[in-house]
Amino acid sequence: MSELSFDLYRGHLPLLVSMPHMGSFIPASLKGSLLPRALDSEDADWHMDRLYDFVLDMGASVLRPRISRYVIDLNRPPDDTPMYPGAANTELCPTRFFTGEPIYHSGQEPSGEEKLRRRHAYWQPYHDGLEQELSRLVAAHGRVLLWDAHSIRSELPWLFEGRLPDLNVGTANGQSADPAIAQAVMGVCSEQTRYSHVLNGRFKGGYITRRYGQPAQGIHAVQLELCQDLYMQECAPYAYLPERARVLKPTLERMLRAGVEALHGLRP
Repeated sequence: MSELSFDLYRGHLPLLVSMPHMGSFIPASLKGSLLPRALDSEDADWHMDRLYDFVLDMGASVLRPRISRYVIDLNRPPDDTPMYPGAANTELCPTRFFTGEPIYHSGQEPSGEEKLRRRHAYWQPYHDGLEQELSRLVAAHGRVLLWDAHSIRSELPWLFEGRLPDLNVGTANGQSADPAIAQAVMGVCSEQTRYSHVLNGRFKGGYITRRYGQPAQGIHAVQLELCQDLYMQECAPYAYLPERARVLKPTLERMLRAGVEALHGLRP
């Protein structure tokens, strides 16, 4: 296992919070092939650990990678199948920024052999850790809620039209989590008026949500993609905005607690 793969914090609740895009580390051996702009990892899900710091006090398990998504995207399938056919998609080893421009110097994109190396070095350890922690929690509780935490710039014309809703909840069109869990989470969204919200809109859940969300086996997966301007600056230096985050956190915590409560209420 690479010492730069991920950090795992084991909790006692049947709740695992995965943050697959928060990493920003780029190995020195790869920096020369990337354009200088890419070294800032601008498309990272910045500050997820600070925004979700309350989940450790809740007793949740937390899985956080260190590697940048520009090296490999931990939320894409290993065979690089597009997650959203017909729309702009980022790859397992991305070659474009979210704005559509290339990440690499011309002719220095990763080869098939290099992609395989990155899968073994970074992608597989993260998913091994994810699967092992889910198995531990299912063994202890009989069921688990996997919360896949993401953030993204509110406007990215290459990926979607207009501005995203503030809170984008995905359950793979109802396949990755029991409807009662989705209903409980969206109920919290509906009770507040500050943030717009949608269920299974543009972002329905990536590979992690779709692969591991198996309600029949006791694993219920929910992805939340939230707009970054709710808690940080969307452009460099991508600063965390504590006052905005302070307002957002209670809603996030209520969403997670509602999901866990709904999980407890499911029939065995």
